[in-house]
Amino acid sequence: MQSWTRTPATALALLTTALLGWGVYQGVAALRSDAGQARLAPTLNLEAFLDGRTTAAVNHVLAHHLPADPWVRAAGGLFRWGLFNSGGPAVRVGCEDWLFLTEELRPFDGAETAMAERVEALRRIQAALAARGIALVLAVVPDKARVHRDMLCGAPRSAQAEARLAALEAALSGLPQAPLLPALSSLAAREPAYWRTDTHWNQQGATAAAAAIAEATRALPFERRVGIATTQAPTETEAPADLLRLMGLDLLPDPWRPHRDRQHDATTTVPAAEGGGLLDEAVPEVVLLGSSYSLNANFHGALQQALGAAITSLAQAGGGFHGAAAAFFGGATFRETPPRLVIWEFPERVMGQPITPAERAFLDGWR
Repeated sequence: MQSWTRTPATALALLTTALLGWGVYQGVAALRSDAGQARLAPTLNLEAFLDGRTTAAVNHVLAHHLPADPWVRAAGGLFRWGLFNSGGPAVRVGCEDWLFLTEELRPFDGAETAMAERVEALRRIQAALAARGIALVLAVVPDKARVHRDMLCGAPRSAQAEARLAALEAALSGLPQAPLLPALSSLAAREPAYWRTDTHWNQQGATAAAAAIAEATRALPFERRVGIATTQAPTETEAPADLLRLMGLDLLPDPWRPHRDRQHDATTTVPAAEGGGLLDEAVPEVVLLGSSYSLNANFHGALQQALGAAITSLAQAGGGFHGAAAAFFGGATFRETPPRLVIWEFPERVMGQPITPAERAFLDGWR
């Protein structure tokens, strides 16, 4: 007679018990996590339970916050990339493992109308700022897929995406702009201007963009400072890699994913204004409104050094076109201590995307 430990039925029962126990652990851990508790807390009452909101919250937590989720996504990402050279729905794989955001390549319904509405708002904002003696300079960040089109290697780019920047520049005619494409394209002819595994520009690209903006603002009046300097850390570290995260491969080591970029972190130091106190430092002469591009690769520091000025950055990750602007123009600082110059950076790709309800409210506020 076979030992009980070798009986197929017993082994199946043990395996089933282990899997059930693992599943229970996953569910309990998800419900007890900070994200799970934040989702559940508003529904832990009788009214929410009776109308189904508690059940919906539990289902959401179990669908999005299981401890194993990142590894399940990693396994799926590795399968797609390793076997099919695919980055999934959000990422397009080019040659030499260059990665591109699908948003830069695809068309959007109603793009022409959405772009026109955003440009119309910019014209109204520029006029309102000019009436208060505030200069505005726009900086449109070109798509990575435009600057490094040679690394797409056959990845399809829609006709709408191809024509978008020229259409946007034409629509913005008459508004003060700092053209970034020439500087970034010139750099890209010699070395990368954007990270290979991230959407954003690298430090060289950020520096080139900052120089182009400085050239466009050279004649504008604002306080200049001497002694602004940038230093780089001696130790090399991993660079940002949002496209690896979108592929589900950010947790895996390099041999199992496209090789991650590396950088020496840069830090820019701005000396205090001569004779200035805390009150003087709190009054911004130059404000940077921007997206995640302004938060990456020390762009803020590079811009301060290029302009020779202290700059208050209000950039927002995921802010797109309007996020930072909505927060700034609706705040007390803008009402009470307006700057002399507003630099407004936004990515080319967001200008034709659908307008969200929050952005609609912002645009309507300038009518």
